[in-house]
Amino acid sequence: MNFPNTLSLIRILLAPVFLYLFLSDSTGLVAASFVVYTVAALTDWYDGWYARRYGFKTRWGQFIDPLADKILTSAAFIGFYLMKQQNPVFLGPSEPVPLEILIAVIIFRDIVLTIARSVQELRGREFRTSMISKTKTFIQMSFIFLIIGLISISALASGSGISVSINNYLQSQINYYILLLITVLTAASGVAYIFESGENIEKQTYN
Repeated sequence: MNFPNTLSLIRILLAPVFLYLFLSDSTGLVAASFVVYTVAALTDWYDGWYARRYGFKTRWGQFIDPLADKILTSAAFIGFYLMKQQNPVFLGPSEPVPLEILIAVIIFRDIVLTIARSVQELRGREFRTSMISKTKTFIQMSFIFLIIGLISISALASGSGISVSINNYLQSQINYYILLLITVLTAASGVAYIFESGENIEKQTYN
């Protein structure tokens, strides 16, 4: 296994470590979860750069790299769901659509379509990432880092005015609607992928 693929495997292994730390009762471990998540996310950037720089593009890498990304982000959303069970006002007190449904849609789409797309690319079919998918990924990652970062700061500053202000924000309804937007974009990008996949297969059939 080459170096970039090893980093992808490490990213997968760090996902449950992050989740354990994130849900811990220890403020130090909760803060450490942000460090673990950041390190894991940085391996995604670095293994991609390393693979392109030194020509380590492999079939296995095409499969495991995007899958590792989705497992990591899924771990974060699962953490948000479990935290919501402990604190009903976390990410907003009102849920027009239950939070578990939103998160289930995001995780299901991300992992299933990532696997499907990776398999297609292994068969030699190239797919361009759509703008809606790029937008979804940017908002999704920004949201995850914001929430985890604020929770970590709040844990370290427990009992202070900073912690109170952060907790007030984490309990505001805007977070729910950001997650709802992410869910809509995720579903839309999934539909776009299905059409894109059909068009690519049709083109390759006629060529």
